[in-house]
Amino acid sequence: MSSQTRFSSRIITWAAASIFAICAAAIPATQQNNGAYYIFLIASGFLCDSGDSSSCPAVVKSADGSSYEMRGVGTFNTKSKSVTATGTFARKSPNGNSLETGIWMASELVSFDSYGIAPGARMQAGLAFGPPEFGPRRMPMFSGPMPAGGLAVLRIQLIPMWGRGPSRTAVLQVNCALGKVPEERQTEGIRLSLESGGGEFDEEAGGRVMFVWSRPAASPSPKSHAPADETNPAPAETHP
Repeated sequence: MSSQTRFSSRIITWAAASIFAICAAAIPATQQNNGAYYIFLIASGFLCDSGDSSSCPAVVKSADGSSYEMRGVGTFNTKSKSVTATGTFARKSPNGNSLETGIWMASELVSFDSYGIAPGARMQAGLAFGPPEFGPRRMPMFSGPMPAGGLAVLRIQLIPMWGRGPSRTAVLQVNCALGKVPEERQTEGIRLSLESGGGEFDEEAGGRVMFVWSRPAASPSPKSHAPADETNPAPAETHP
């Protein structure tokens, strides 16, 4: 295992532990304001367990063939537009040479368009993402966190390691093609746009991403609703 791979693995392990600790503290407050709450994974965690090398890392290329490889985890709330997310990146030349490695951190949720709950997720959620809630018998719908699709646009900071220059601001698009996916967004993956003329990386070249939706707490009025699933049109949850 290369030193870069070990570095990425340590960062992701630390980030995942930090993010999920934040999740545990943030969920009650998030549910009280009924904002839609999401955890998301970029080429990390169980997404990499399949043994498919194209799943991790997430790769995006520019027109000249240079690329960014990225991993990460995060959470966001569509009502408050708060976001906590971090991960690792590696910038490579067209011939695959490593030019820069570092960490990225999200500073803003610019927008999120929901595609709804993944088909079949309502029946599988109890097994795949934790046990159903205790209490009276009920329909197995939205009993816990469930995989969902959508397009999240984040403003991030790219922070090089090993003293290789200043940090840069970029816009990261994370597209999970589950649910009611628009025709132009059928390709799952990431895109990256460096601000201040730094370049466009808009060719998804591999990598799995996923959003996990958590139901807001029930309240007398108005009623809480899950994102649209395969039987409902997907709403646009936030806008720039």
